Amino acid sequence: MTGASARDLDALRSWHADWRGLRVAVLGLSVTGFSVADTLAELGADVLVVSEGADPEYARLLPVIGARLWTGPLASVPEELVEFAPEVVVASPGFAPHHPVIAWTQASGIALWGDIELAWRVRDKVLRADGTPAEWVLITGTNGKTTTTQLTAEMLVAGGLRAVPVGNIGTPVLDAVRDPSGFDVFVVELSSHQLWYLSLQSDLSPYASVCLNLADDHLEWHGSAQAYRDAKAVVYANARVACIYNKADVATREMVEDADVIEGCRAIGFDLGVPGPSDLGVVDGILVDRAFLAERHTSALELTTVTDLAARGLAAPHIVANILAASALARSLDVEPAAIAAALAEFRLDAHRIEVVAVAAGVTWVDDSKATNPHAAASSLAAFPGAVWVVGGLLKGVDIAPLVAARGDGVKAAIVIGAARDEITQAFGRHAPAIPVFEVDDAQTEDVMAQVVELAAGIARDGDVVLLAPAAASFDQFASYADRGNRFAAAVKDWIERG
Repeated sequence: MTGASARDLDALRSWHADWRGLRVAVLGLSVTGFSVADTLAELGADVLVVSEGADPEYARLLPVIGARLWTGPLASVPEELVEFAPEVVVASPGFAPHHPVIAWTQASGIALWGDIELAWRVRDKVLRADGTPAEWVLITGTNGKTTTTQLTAEMLVAGGLRAVPVGNIGTPVLDAVRDPSGFDVFVVELSSHQLWYLSLQSDLSPYASVCLNLADDHLEWHGSAQAYRDAKAVVYANARVACIYNKADVATREMVEDADVIEGCRAIGFDLGVPGPSDLGVVDGILVDRAFLAERHTSALELTTVTDLAARGLAAPHIVANILAASALARSLDVEPAAIAAALAEFRLDAHRIEVVAVAAGVTWVDDSKATNPHAAASSLAAFPGAVWVVGGLLKGVDIAPLVAARGDGVKAAIVIGAARDEITQAFGRHAPAIPVFEVDDAQTEDVMAQVVELAAGIARDGDVVLLAPAAASFDQFASYADRGNRFAAAVKDWIERG
């Protein structure tokens, strides 16, 4: 047999290895699945893409690049996949561990990778000037991943490095690996799904890593809170220079303590308090670094101030924490404080992240539709105490009662939407019975936010905030969290225009 076999996959750890003829099944044909198929086809592998559905453009391109496509129900393992007899299966991150095809793959002893594993193996396609591949910086956490990934990349670029944000943020790592212009650093946002696949088998060794925080999420995918935590902890495995953790979240510190890292790797903490000699933190309203300087026992380096951040809408406590985490990653790569400050001066949060969509009649309307789990919503509520809280959607197997118990008494009123209305109203009844609770019933998607805004406008008074921080996924009533936020903003604008 020519090409690779299942017995010599360890030899396939370079773009320049012999991938010819390797039979690979690619599960899923989203942007990630196509990047995997395209890469493997370029390497000369025999590629079969298996997907329940296919974007027409991707389906048209597959035969052009030399890959085949099978589409159909995946409630059981397709006979076409069995007959193909793959030596490797590369799964898109949407495929949960209990999916029938994943279970079959593992039971059959077939190598199971995610796109991140493949990207790590072929990362040497384009080298830096010194003849080495780009460094990898890894970012995960229940919340704040995308903001921190964007911040880190912009800080590195401001420091003169060719850096690009990739991974769960939207651009597949494989697309960046194959970019002929090359990069110095890949800033890789990783979901717990991607990390679970890395946990199966990988020698990925990042330059630096961070887990921003940990709270229950995606339990229906992982099966338990412990499995979710274990997946997140993979981010620190084999780190070489810095494991950055959240001092305010003991779970992240324990992940670092338990991690197998490369000798000499440092643990660097961050939080909103006064930092110790290996930490980043805040002193008298100044964000400082006491980790990456020789005189760290007696001195600190100023990065920016809370006042400067507030002027750009970046002073919410959870955003300041993200900034400190990104700064730690950038400082680990020797980016100067002045470059970090310059990057922050230009940075803006993405839409639907504590975004003020209107101020009218003294009421501030805030879209934090990206708060798709209780942990994220808790951060929003801490940033806007006393808000009229718009909450609800799909809870993804997570109990919202602890959030209501912790934060419910601090809101002016709650407006409850979506599939989990009963769970949320019952939680208020138990834990915050004095708070007025209003429900928007099973209205059509186009009517939900109009009803929300009418209710909120009747409750809010001069100086109040109406906060969309759903603590839940959007797919029960909306196409995405962005669709949910856009409909909220449009309904607010319509209400204002009607006077």
